[in-house]
Amino acid sequence: MTVTRNDLESYLNELLVPENFSDYGPNGLQIEGQETIDKIAFAVSASADSIVEAVEQEAQALIVHHGLFWYFHGSRTLTGPFARRVVPLVRNNVSLFGYHLPLDGHPEIGNAAMLGKLIGVESQKPFGDYKGSPTGIQGRMSYSLPAVELQQRLAGVLNHDVILATPDKHARVETVGIITGGANSEWWQAAQAGLDAYITGEISEHDWHESREAGIHMFAGGHHATEQFGIQALKTKIEKDLDVACFYIPSENPA
Repeated sequence: MTVTRNDLESYLNELLVPENFSDYGPNGLQIEGQETIDKIAFAVSASADSIVEAVEQEAQALIVHHGLFWYFHGSRTLTGPFARRVVPLVRNNVSLFGYHLPLDGHPEIGNAAMLGKLIGVESQKPFGDYKGSPTGIQGRMSYSLPAVELQQRLAGVLNHDVILATPDKHARVETVGIITGGANSEWWQAAQAGLDAYITGEISEHDWHESREAGIHMFAGGHHATEQFGIQALKTKIEKDLDVACFYIPSENPA
């Protein structure tokens, strides 16, 4: 089946409601390609590798979690590595859609919600507050387990090493807050909510000390690793709802 670029954009914006988030960059259509789309590529990030793969597989659109434009970059020239990302999309008339915080915090197909489902977090509800919007989920484990066993479960789901900062690795975890990616400084929100544990992607030296001293089990499983599930869930939903050919492009990013 075929979908128009405008209809795809409307579908994504209605599903992910980017206007509800004050984000680090623009969400939605970032590069405008051809009007009709019969194959969509999905990837965590709009890297040079994922863009080349999308072009080689003749996708007319690429949907990612990490797009190309961020406010902290400011104005950028189309040269060097940045050009090697942008130019192939423009030359091949491929649309780029990027959804950052809206995909992190979506209650059904978001990165946190999907990771939570995979490790057994039930009774999920919104968690975290970034400028007034939740960017993760919190909930209760289907059954309590020692922190060290949750670390092992996470590592298996993520296929990635997991750093654990804990006051007691044998203490049982019942309640969890999850904000994926680079939300290492937000562990305090789990403490404030009275949760046992906090799961994210990255961890800093001082957060390792401070979280465990505050009595929180903090798990860091990798930025990319914790954010691979939302975009894949979005792919599955679009395949079902729009009946258009879709494929996922994995990344070897170890971070």
